[in-house]
Amino acid sequence: MKKAFLLFDIIIVSLLSCCMIYLCDLAVGAPLKVVLTAVLAVGYIVILLRRGQQAPAPRLRRIQRGADLILTGGWSAVISVIAMIVWMAKSGAAIGFKIGGAVITAAVIGFLIFVGVIKVVSGAKQIKIKDHILMLMLWWCPVVNIFLVRKFYQTARREYIIEADRIELDNARAENEICRTKYPIIMVHGIFFRDWQLVNYWGRIPAALIKNGAKIYYGKQQSSLAVADSAAELKETILSVIRETGAEKVNIIAHSKGGLDSRYAISCLGMDKYVATLTTMNTPHEGCDMVDFLLEKVPDGMKGFLERKYNAVFHKLGDTAPDFMAGVNDLSAINRREQNKNMPDSPNVSYRSFMTVMDEAGSAGFPLNIGYILIKKLNGANDGLVWEDSAKHGDFTLIKPKHKRGISHGDIVDLMRENIDGFDVREFYVDIVRKLKEQGY
Repeated sequence: MKKAFLLFDIIIVSLLSCCMIYLCDLAVGAPLKVVLTAVLAVGYIVILLRRGQQAPAPRLRRIQRGADLILTGGWSAVISVIAMIVWMAKSGAAIGFKIGGAVITAAVIGFLIFVGVIKVVSGAKQIKIKDHILMLMLWWCPVVNIFLVRKFYQTARREYIIEADRIELDNARAENEICRTKYPIIMVHGIFFRDWQLVNYWGRIPAALIKNGAKIYYGKQQSSLAVADSAAELKETILSVIRETGAEKVNIIAHSKGGLDSRYAISCLGMDKYVATLTTMNTPHEGCDMVDFLLEKVPDGMKGFLERKYNAVFHKLGDTAPDFMAGVNDLSAINRREQNKNMPDSPNVSYRSFMTVMDEAGSAGFPLNIGYILIKKLNGANDGLVWEDSAKHGDFTLIKPKHKRGISHGDIVDLMRENIDGFDVREFYVDIVRKLKEQGY
């Protein structure tokens, strides 16, 4: 049915365009030609307004309709160009009429594609900023604009398929509540971020878990503190969740330094009584040699400058007492080896860890691409911030890239909300929580 609708649009727009072209050859007066042109214009408007197949969400409907208009305009342009070449070769009309017919037809089809691009831009989230900039700068450039529009179309169509399938999957299993675990889940962020309400550190992951029955809370620690201080804040969050829900324990899913904060709270602050499982994502349990390297190379003056600026900014963003250098120092491999001696695992807690790696520097933007190159020389495989062996703790799983893109330190928490080929980050977390439920946690 969907293909039939699209084929119908392409045929109608192509016929209207051909009629617009050959209208110049009709032996009728100018007033009648104006009327006939208006009638043809109405046909284009009907195509623009036709709703077609309904998508499962308003945003996806805009993407779907935009992509349809781009495809319709593109194929109609190809057919119209062929018709125009034939017409110009055989028509006896004056050159002015020929140019006029070509311009009007190109303008109408171009308008269809323009509306399609606007609809796609208003709904699609996977089109990158650089592509938006290129489109704004080069939309007028022949041939180049064709490739840009084609990329917009392909990205939008792919996003539509992925998101529509996602909604259908979640709706199909919603009643099963496969993520409704025995204990509530606390998601603990890493360094240099906060648990903001408007911009979720974990991207689209919490919504997917909640859709499948999970009860989600957040760590609420400040953006950068020493591990011990962040752990103290996390302790208060754990106790608060216990009081609010009446649950005996909680499950913790932590990313990066958040895993260290969680381990300290469990091992040193008595939270092993209240934590059933700790799942760490790309956490530097053995520290980051890159941090030691930078701490040694960066001048003290620069470190002091960065600390003052960072602390001032994040104080305004909600931290009560941010401490840039304390957080960074506790990621040092040397410091971690010493601190790990005082953080033994509790037999009452189930520990499991995951790690992803990038395949090349181009797998992520700055600063992870620079981090990847540096850590590759120091340690080997890494995610742009943490090297593979440092992330091992408890039951360990390495997620290897299926494509050249790889999975970076930010990708594992859906930081950029990007759909990655071969890795559905939302389904990855749904599967983790589903297993927690099956194991009785």
